[in-house]
Amino acid sequence: MRNGIDNPRRLMSRTADIHRETGETEVSVSLDLGGGEVEASTGVGFLDHMLELVARHGRLGLRVRASGDLNTGAHHTVEDVGIALGQALDEALGDRSGIRRYGYTALPMDEALGICAIDISGRPLCVFEAELPDVSIAGFDTELTEEFFRAVANNAKLTLHVGVRYGSNAHHMIEACFKAFARALREAVALDPDEQGVPSTKGTLSG
Repeated sequence: MRNGIDNPRRLMSRTADIHRETGETEVSVSLDLGGGEVEASTGVGFLDHMLELVARHGRLGLRVRASGDLNTGAHHTVEDVGIALGQALDEALGDRSGIRRYGYTALPMDEALGICAIDISGRPLCVFEAELPDVSIAGFDTELTEEFFRAVANNAKLTLHVGVRYGSNAHHMIEACFKAFARALREAVALDPDEQGVPSTKGTLSG
């Protein structure tokens, strides 16, 4: 016990507020790793749905608002939301003290099987493997799935392996990716009662 507190890590806020503005988009992300309200309004309906899934299955408090040049397509909005979410994760995790660090999930969505493995390593890497049909779902081109996860991984400093083992329906395949990511992230960011410091022999996970 320290100053009458048996686990001082639980007093950490583990929250972040990020505002990102470029010539193409304006994005605001509020994140609470301990849970809370969920709201997504990006102008891209399918992306909103996926962000809500990440929050619900990751047990995150997450509010995302974005506006951008959707007349040229959703690419800038999707990528910049991924960047801002990654920055929020990086900030909310602080020095990474006490986290489990690793997470893994294999998750079925009807005929599709999503796979995700995460190491909150401080070394940004995204390996995305999925043979997605080349279609657009409510303004979201399927190729943007990889762009989103790459942006999150690079800015949260995650080693992220995510994809679909098999599937045929593009909506199901992408949803399986996002749900698997959420579940793996939930495990990786959780506080480990047996870990008193940063879970690394180097003593740091900041890169």
